[in-house]
Amino acid sequence: MTISLAPLFAPQTFGTLTVPTRWVMAPMTRGFSPNGVPTAEVLAYYERRAKHRVGLIVTEGVAIAHPAAVGGDDIPHFYGSEPLAAWRRIVEAVHAAGGRIVPQLWHQGLERQHHDKPHTEARSVGPSGFNGKGELVGEPMSDGEIQAVITAFAEGAATAKQLGFDGIEIHGAHGYLVDQFFWAMTNRRTDSYGGSLAARTRFAAEVVRACRQAVGADFPIILRISQWKVADYEAKLAKTPEELAQFLAPLSDAGVDIFHGSTRRFWEPEFPGSALNFAGWIKKLTGKPVITVGSVGSDIDAVKELLRGQTTGDSTLEKVLGMITRHEVDLVALGRPILADPEWVSKVESARAEALQPVPPGADERLY
Repeated sequence: MTISLAPLFAPQTFGTLTVPTRWVMAPMTRGFSPNGVPTAEVLAYYERRAKHRVGLIVTEGVAIAHPAAVGGDDIPHFYGSEPLAAWRRIVEAVHAAGGRIVPQLWHQGLERQHHDKPHTEARSVGPSGFNGKGELVGEPMSDGEIQAVITAFAEGAATAKQLGFDGIEIHGAHGYLVDQFFWAMTNRRTDSYGGSLAARTRFAAEVVRACRQAVGADFPIILRISQWKVADYEAKLAKTPEELAQFLAPLSDAGVDIFHGSTRRFWEPEFPGSALNFAGWIKKLTGKPVITVGSVGSDIDAVKELLRGQTTGDSTLEKVLGMITRHEVDLVALGRPILADPEWVSKVESARAEALQPVPPGADERLY
């Protein structure tokens, strides 16, 4: 039995954003931007994937213009003349190759070490001073500090539009700053930024609204969210669909256009009694387009067999195709398969099974 994968390669339009395929390059931290400046090699890295049918590239997390945003010298900045000139060249190259690209605006919060580079004078910040392990490592953010970060996100959004990007993604997942406000472990505030799960969305909603004000009504805003955290893979913000609905409503109302529901294994149901995954539930509850992600294409032998015409129904491609055809999800993000193989999407489209290779050890140590 042969299955057509054509729905995965059809153009899709979401408001003002049209992507040539349903495939998304997931944001993956690379750290090849000395002093925060993306190099020509970084440009070529993104360009290669756009040339090979990745419909939407989400860049690695980029540091917004806040001194405690990230730790490390090689994380790309999204401020300053040299980094922004480099990003403009990257946008132009991706567009010339037929792709679309958004930056992932990132603030690490208390996942960053105090006084880390590049701004060694800056202490890291978080909602209550607790890190993802529940350790008290700082002070609660003041209202002024909160507003400064919100402003930095909005400035990043405006910069993205000025540089010609096709939208933005706000990193609200995995235990970084935005997610630290969501999570009861790290948000123990007793003011209006803390409290119930819905109340803990206030910071993120204000970030989204500030970004929307900065870019206007038609510039796409993606929000990446997750249940799991870097410090706790088993964490759950919402334990039921009802709790998830309460969590999502303020974010959707704030102006999110597309939700990126991050999971480690996309095929796993999010709640008992339904086969829907995390992204599927987000779409059902908000009516907004969603990106699913989490080990798509990791089963290389099963993918190869599918491309040869052998199907069992168990490969990740068949599972994600089913989600697409059932209208449970809209876009599919890839991580490791395209980390080391920029042609992965085009190889799958043309059924070049033998050309697919396993991800080699140390793949994250170079730019393929």
